[in-house]
Amino acid sequence: MDKFTKLTGVAAPLPIINVDTDMIIPKDYLKTIKRTGLGTGLFSEMRYNEDGSENPDFVLNKPAYRNAQILVAGDNFGCGSSREHAPWALLDFGIRCVISTSFADIFYNNCFKNGILPITVSPEDLDKLMDDASRGANATLTVDLEAMEIRGPDGGVITFDLDSFRRHCMLNGLDDIGLTMEKAPAIASYEQKLTENRPWA
Repeated sequence: MDKFTKLTGVAAPLPIINVDTDMIIPKDYLKTIKRTGLGTGLFSEMRYNEDGSENPDFVLNKPAYRNAQILVAGDNFGCGSSREHAPWALLDFGIRCVISTSFADIFYNNCFKNGILPITVSPEDLDKLMDDASRGANATLTVDLEAMEIRGPDGGVITFDLDSFRRHCMLNGLDDIGLTMEKAPAIASYEQKLTENRPWA
């Protein structure tokens, strides 16, 4: 998993509440267990018309937001079913950070396991960030996980809180496997002692 320390990128506004995982990645895309290739299906029911052409009114199809790395979204983001394909699709598109006033628990946990930073802010701060994200080509935010700050294009600063363990994992790029591998020396030592003390096992 890639480390997340500081990210400066275009922020796309998605002022919709209760964006569920079926909106993020519709069920038609759940046949694969690969983490790559799902970016094309991200928000597909909103991004594409019935004939498969792009919907020019959807934010991620607008030129200023095609390479967005940050999503500023309405309340209760990621609700619905527990599909891990939702963070996979966001990451494959290029989204590394989602900012909202609240997240569904399972989606929130899945983000950390896949290298996406979900940030919870107050409604007042979300309004400011939504305004920043609505500036098109100038909609650039800097998310500094070490300082736990979000800096806007005009120099405004919003602070956020994050559990220290999750912050450690994101800063060091540690998913569940990475956390286990941190204990590799202790595991190897235990296995060696076990072999010496129980050679018949």
